[in-house]
Amino acid sequence: MSTTEPRSTGPDAPDREDHGFKKVLGRLDAIALGFGAMIGFGWVILTGDWLAEAGTMGAVLALVTGGIIMAVVGLVYGELVAAMPYAGGEHNYLLRGMGARWAFVGSWAITGGYITIVAFEAVAVPRTAQYIFPGLSQIPLWTVAGFEVNLTWALVGSLTALLITGINIRGVKHASMVQIFVILFLLIVGLMMLFGAFTEGSAATMEPFFTPGTAGFFLVLVTVPFLFVGFDVIPQVSEEMHLPPKQLGGTIIVSVLLAAAWYVMVVLTTSASMSAEELSGADIAVADAMGSAFDSTLVANLLIAGGLAGILTSWNSLLMGASRLLWALGNSRMVPQWFGRLHPKYGTPANALLFVGALSFVAPFFGAEMLGWLVDSGSPSIVIAYALVSVVFVLLRRREPGMERPFRIGGRGHGGTAIGVLSVVLCLALISLYLPGMPAFLSTPAWTIFGLWWLLGLVFLLRIPTGIRPGPDAEHRLVAEVERRRQRS
Repeated sequence: MSTTEPRSTGPDAPDREDHGFKKVLGRLDAIALGFGAMIGFGWVILTGDWLAEAGTMGAVLALVTGGIIMAVVGLVYGELVAAMPYAGGEHNYLLRGMGARWAFVGSWAITGGYITIVAFEAVAVPRTAQYIFPGLSQIPLWTVAGFEVNLTWALVGSLTALLITGINIRGVKHASMVQIFVILFLLIVGLMMLFGAFTEGSAATMEPFFTPGTAGFFLVLVTVPFLFVGFDVIPQVSEEMHLPPKQLGGTIIVSVLLAAAWYVMVVLTTSASMSAEELSGADIAVADAMGSAFDSTLVANLLIAGGLAGILTSWNSLLMGASRLLWALGNSRMVPQWFGRLHPKYGTPANALLFVGALSFVAPFFGAEMLGWLVDSGSPSIVIAYALVSVVFVLLRRREPGMERPFRIGGRGHGGTAIGVLSVVLCLALISLYLPGMPAFLSTPAWTIFGLWWLLGLVFLLRIPTGIRPGPDAEHRLVAEVERRRQRS
């Protein structure tokens, strides 16, 4: 079978390895990909703002609330990936439950979210490296939004993009091995943070525990889609997992809980190590707090190295996720078929990887102000995708009660459907935070990036044949119709 032939997503699906994907990932790989994707760079640069806006326990409460929301969404994903362990994750669920056009909307949304974060990491690498190497910026090029872009600064991010993209093209197992190694280093940094807080920290510096009003709580909560995106990478690479389907669902929940614990640990150790007044003047609060706890610039730089490790794990995972989604869209003929081709030797979606890699290569040349724009523009798309997956979960529970579900949440009664409905409500509540007048209303540059992505998506959406109804064979019917139109033209 060609690597670009249509796939069946029904219970009688053919051997998925016919597509060329290699089943080489295990349970540890899955957890490392999900957890690593979620603990990117946000905790390094945002913790100081969280503490200033919400107070120590206010920030913790917001992060725990966000973790619970994502755990509910993760349960929905867990059941669906176990039932349909196919590359492209959301793409398959929405095709089966809502049809071709909704499948495109959901896939395009989460792909956009992934790409913005991959680009974010490409900009974050030189931003972080400059903390360790203050003289990094040389050879001025231009100024973007008041930030002077220097060639040497931008090249650090761009060359890292080449390296990570190359590793991913050579094979998912190579990328996963890098992921596990970097996470081990990151966990060592986390243990140092705990040690410093317990030995040198003080509960007195953790005040104020809460700031007046609820504004600070919501300002932390709106970062949740950005902070926790990544558990859904596990469904994207599920076709490359050598795991029983039931275990696939469980790895998602484990990775979400680990990420929530990491964020709470970072907030508590930072606030225990440096007072709010001192943190307000810090360059990078987490690093300065640890440097203060150990009275060592070396330790501060080591924590920044941990931040770099987080960047690489998130970048690596989300590059995998974005490329598999683009592969699924290309394989379904929703975007050019070029994206739906696998490397003949390595079995990776090389064309899709090159496309996302190219975007991350150029991102650093737009300067450090891109960091905020990318976070803001990608988060709404991510939540839109989560909401659609939650809706299709409920639809499939009602429409196909007999569908094989190796990881069934809530039993065979109405409990599982209730969890799905709760997930829909929580996702809609998060979406409401991005509406005009709400805390996360987007800036003009962020709206521009968001709008351009969806404008491009509209071009592809309008080319998708109408009348492709949901069902296990929806993709087969879609590809057949596209091919018939192509032959007629």
